[in-house]
Amino acid sequence: MSGVLPWLRAFIPSAHAVSRRERVAGAAGALLGLFLSEWIGRMALGQSSPWFIAPMGASAVLLFAVPSSPLAQPWSIVGGNLVAALIGVSCAKLVGHPGIAGALAVALTIAAMFPLRCLHPPGGAVALTCVLGGPAVTELGYGFALWPVGIDSLCLLLIAMVFNAAVGRRYPHRHVDASRPHGTADPVPSARVGVTADDLNAVLEARGEWVDISSDDLEEIIVAAEARAYRRRLGTIRCGDIMATDVVTVAPDAPLAEAWRLLARHRVKALPVVAADRRLAGIVTLHDFFVQGDGMPRPLANDGAGRRSSVRDVMAARVVTARPEQSIDEMVGLFSDAGLHHLPVVSVAGTVIGMVTQSDLVAALARMQLDEPAANAPARERADARWKMSA
Repeated sequence: MSGVLPWLRAFIPSAHAVSRRERVAGAAGALLGLFLSEWIGRMALGQSSPWFIAPMGASAVLLFAVPSSPLAQPWSIVGGNLVAALIGVSCAKLVGHPGIAGALAVALTIAAMFPLRCLHPPGGAVALTCVLGGPAVTELGYGFALWPVGIDSLCLLLIAMVFNAAVGRRYPHRHVDASRPHGTADPVPSARVGVTADDLNAVLEARGEWVDISSDDLEEIIVAAEARAYRRRLGTIRCGDIMATDVVTVAPDAPLAEAWRLLARHRVKALPVVAADRRLAGIVTLHDFFVQGDGMPRPLANDGAGRRSSVRDVMAARVVTARPEQSIDEMVGLFSDAGLHHLPVVSVAGTVIGMVTQSDLVAALARMQLDEPAANAPARERADARWKMSA
């Protein structure tokens, strides 16, 4: 009996982690998509032809309820349904027994959709409809693949693209590559450790089964879960704990020569630019002395125009900042993947109260790694004691 209960529990479906907004959007999209597709077909052909087929309802579930699924992408619906219709009509013409023809049509459709990368479950219903659809479908022959299957699929797809864009979904669902601030082929630093795309692809290939999620989305979910766990570990350390408070600043109207002297004297690579009330007005870095905003080399400082330039002429007015109460886990992505090196820390009023750099973050993480073994020692000792007692 003890082995039967777990087996029976496997029949109980897991709860869907889908928001109410997504559920409403899925139902509303299917209602709108099917109604408009049906209306277009009826206006074009009237009542004399099969202008709308039942498998479109299954396609609507994918397009509007799970638009991120690989099975719901444009080529999947159009290619899958067209391939299924062509195979289904061929089986209906060549095989006399409807039962055998229907089973063969579905089997061949599945076999064809895999190499063509257009796996779409409703295609099986399309293939079966071609065989069992009755005299109206038989009379159309291969024309059935164009109308209604092809046109219905295209109409439903176009409606899905408009609807999903209107409700803020990314459809067609495509992977958004992380930006590479240095313009090189290397992946961003956070992608060089932990679970990589190569790891995922190797595991999926070894598994050998179809997984109804793209490897890109799976990687994105794993990275987000790792980040959540990371936040749990780093959540107790704040920017205010690691920031430098004696910040070297410069005024917007100060000569560039003064900013250069400050950078050299204090051996720093960036200066917050502050107004008279200490409010942040911008930031000037070593990079700004050599490269203009358009990427062209900046005139040398001994040029006449260079001597007359002020900090305001070269500083970046838009600055990414931090707050003292922010957890340092929020800084990791900015420093590692976004390519930032310095984050001015500002108060609620916008005044500069500190500066966090990559060096500050590295030191904090190193300190945390040193402290972690000591903090976990009691737990390990208890686990070792339990293991010895059980042995």
